[in-house]
Amino acid sequence: MENYIAGYTAYLEKERHSSSNTVASYVRDVMQFARYLQEDEHVELPDCQDEHVERYMTYMAGRGKSPASVARCIASLKSFYSFLLSRGVVERNPARNTTPVRTERKFPQILTGKEVELFLEQPQCVDAKGYRDHAMLELLYATGIRVSELISLDLDDVNLPAAFLRCSSRGRERIIPLYAAAVKALSDYIKDIRPQIVLDSREQALFVNMNGERMSRQGFWKIIKYYQEKAQIDKDITPHTLRHSFAAHLLENGADLRSIQEMLGHADISSTQIYSHLVKQKLQDVYHKAHPKAHSRV
Repeated sequence: MENYIAGYTAYLEKERHSSSNTVASYVRDVMQFARYLQEDEHVELPDCQDEHVERYMTYMAGRGKSPASVARCIASLKSFYSFLLSRGVVERNPARNTTPVRTERKFPQILTGKEVELFLEQPQCVDAKGYRDHAMLELLYATGIRVSELISLDLDDVNLPAAFLRCSSRGRERIIPLYAAAVKALSDYIKDIRPQIVLDSREQALFVNMNGERMSRQGFWKIIKYYQEKAQIDKDITPHTLRHSFAAHLLENGADLRSIQEMLGHADISSTQIYSHLVKQKLQDVYHKAHPKAHSRV
């Protein structure tokens, strides 16, 4: 089993260029399935049949796993057995015909324009931490990049004179424009604040913690939660909330889906189309609340 898992992990990382989170969740799903096969079905991974996968889905549901977790596991197993099939380990994919129970798709939560303004105003530019936090939040909303991409940025990924950011992720590179306020916040931070925080002149990280080391995902998460509480915004704000808000606000103001897809780094346009549904739903809500005859009975 170890050899199959190791090979699959390398495949996801080097050939599929999957994110670390995707690799971790897919491999975890496969390992849990492998243990189930050994302990409950007494078969090994290459000997799995369709009925084993179907029984495992029933087993997961019986243990209280959510439909979303079951659906992700099916995707993991389909991917894993496709890998084994391509390597000649198995002759067919036993998870190929397994379909998840349809679940209601949840739209991502977005902030209103006023809520974004309120949130971005929270870091006070009176000390090094305030300037740094302001630059981070401004950049996140200006570009819609993922938090993993944000903390991976180096100094040379930012071109302030040309007002753009270069973001490399999942084996692809994209160029994202920056609005004037984001350029100003970054310029103040890079020129005046960052040199005060960084201890090692060889450090290339754009954003560093107060110990002068590259900002971590956990560290940035705490920053987001701190300013959410400070702004007293009831919505649950995560780093991804600003990414969703970036996309939805662009769409509301006339940007086309293909451009938004390029800036977000979505491989498939279907991932971007959810924002169209989100904007349409918002328009419907506004219509039904505001139109004088929307509540009249026929």
